[in-house]
Amino acid sequence: MKVLITGSNGFIAKNLKLFLKERPDVEIFSFSKNNKIDELNDLINRVDFIFHLAGVNRSKKLSEFTVGNEILTQQICDIIKKSSKKIPILYSSSIQAVMNNPYGVSKSNSEKIISNFSKENEVPICIFRLPNVFGKWCKPNYNSVVATFCYNISHNIPINIKNSEDLVNLVYIDDVINHFIKVMDRLVKKIKIEDYQTLHPSYQITVGNLAKQLYAYKEMQNTNILERVGSGLTRALYSTYVSYLPKKQFSYNIKSHNDSRGRFAEMLKTPDCGQFSCFTILPNITRGNHYHHSKTEKFLVLKGKALFKFFNLETSETYQLEVNGDNPEIVKSIPGWAHNIKNIGSEEISVLLWSNEIFDQNNPDTFAYKI
Repeated sequence: MKVLITGSNGFIAKNLKLFLKERPDVEIFSFSKNNKIDELNDLINRVDFIFHLAGVNRSKKLSEFTVGNEILTQQICDIIKKSSKKIPILYSSSIQAVMNNPYGVSKSNSEKIISNFSKENEVPICIFRLPNVFGKWCKPNYNSVVATFCYNISHNIPINIKNSEDLVNLVYIDDVINHFIKVMDRLVKKIKIEDYQTLHPSYQITVGNLAKQLYAYKEMQNTNILERVGSGLTRALYSTYVSYLPKKQFSYNIKSHNDSRGRFAEMLKTPDCGQFSCFTILPNITRGNHYHHSKTEKFLVLKGKALFKFFNLETSETYQLEVNGDNPEIVKSIPGWAHNIKNIGSEEISVLLWSNEIFDQNNPDTFAYKI
């Protein structure tokens, strides 16, 4: 399938091209401001589907809204009509199409051009009225508050907030692209869909809370305490925020505690699901020899050979097991059982550790007991 993307140098188009390149059945053709309008005819006659993403959303000249939105849209429709091919069109419009401003009026008129063309020529179309789209590669200090905040905060530049209670309606770029591609697949198969599509999921957040959340992501590097970034808006915002990090922030140091037994470092902490740490043990050295009342842990030996020993403080029952990094195995510490881990190999071993609670120096719930 041959696909044409207009506005191919834009934020949405860049993400769309990356997704489409993952499809071996898709060949991409691009049209941008760098192309001459005369090239459109040849491009359209070569393709099976058009993502019409090109448009003018900011300009000092009112005429540019008409040229960049309405006239270009009409030219595309005229070329399709002359080709006698019923090439489906997906058009990215804006929620401002219902507003009485130059940009909104031009998008509304462009929608009408495409809609009328579809009805008169039986060409499949789909129109998306997009709210604020955010995600990687969106241009900061342009027309996206998320992009601007992400860039400025990650680069230690102050942000300006006029009214922290202003609401922002958002959709995430990956959700936009996934929906676009589903529509493309349906339209090329001549499966009827509604001309106007609504994107889900969509999000709403105040400008103040948006800034607060992004500053919390920045602070994670100092505290090692994770925000909840696994789903929904916080996942999308976190992925977007880190995409704006300067290269020198791709890594950062954490504290390492070194002694005669090996090294120990706390990697990540969570608000309510404990923390991850890592440590090493030198050959013939034992770590641990303590017990917990409530704390529980999980150990994963990544490299080397280790012997775990357990002692039940109530029954005096004992238990031990050997593990090898070549065969990954989780070993749990149990409340009321003293435990230790000994390096029984000839090389330093490396261990990943999860504890169900963040270590509290004032209440460590860790009591020495040599087995």
